[in-house]
Amino acid sequence: MDNQEVEIIDNVSDYNRMVNHETLHPLVSVVDFAKSDPICQYRRNYGFYTVFLKDVNCGDMYYGKHTYDYQEGTLVFIAPGQLSGITGDGTYRQPAGYALLFHPDLIKGTNLGKHINDYSFFSYDVHEALHLSEKEREIILECFKNIRHELEQAIDKHSKSLIVNNIELFLNYCMRFYDRQFVTRDHVNRGFIGKFEHLLDDYLRSDKPKNLGFPMVNYFAEQLNLSANYFGDLIKKELGVSAQEFIHNKLIEVAKEQIFIPAKSISEISYDLGFKYPQHFTRLFKTKVGISPSEYKTLH
Repeated sequence: MDNQEVEIIDNVSDYNRMVNHETLHPLVSVVDFAKSDPICQYRRNYGFYTVFLKDVNCGDMYYGKHTYDYQEGTLVFIAPGQLSGITGDGTYRQPAGYALLFHPDLIKGTNLGKHINDYSFFSYDVHEALHLSEKEREIILECFKNIRHELEQAIDKHSKSLIVNNIELFLNYCMRFYDRQFVTRDHVNRGFIGKFEHLLDDYLRSDKPKNLGFPMVNYFAEQLNLSANYFGDLIKKELGVSAQEFIHNKLIEVAKEQIFIPAKSISEISYDLGFKYPQHFTRLFKTKVGISPSEYKTLH
């Protein structure tokens, strides 16, 4: 296989076979890389959810559009269909750490299956990985141990729910640890917030709304080199409102200023702010202000 090609691994059993790890359950696996075979360094596309806990610096890893230099004690979450892999020349290397793999079919019809999208870190870029403290790492390893323990038991009517519940517990701990990381990286996050506000102000006071359309969350995430989910979570935690709501609020502020420009009609303002239809602007304005743009102009 050329090192630019992508290897597709659709199921957990195929991954286990690749690293010479016993398959205890066809839909879920906990891999201890200290007990696995060396892995060829290629980019891969997995058909299941994958969480890597890396215990050593093992070189640059491709993930989505970015590369990331793994450090010790890093958790990376990969959703099905996301491109990932280690840079290299096709040589085999012995990884260190652990992996949790679980197929979407495992969680179908379960509470976790209904709420898996709440764990937005599966859509973060790799440079937004979770960096664990030693205590957090111990908790993660305990979760992996409990999942592995349940996989080693004889399958009965309780097996699936216990396995899924343990995975859900693990993911809930990860949510807590990400909240901690948002707080401990507050000075970095504040820099992103300031840049976002500046980008949004420039966008709304330029011709971009007319040329590019209504300001979208994805646009600003890309400008800041962040994934849309990470950017949205950061804004929510720092400002207390969603990124979209923040954009709407800023847009209404600009609209209020423009309403008092005599030469501008309500329709012109709506088009200048990126709305395709004036009624959409009027609806948003009324939702935010309580009255229509025309009524606002008359009252003031």
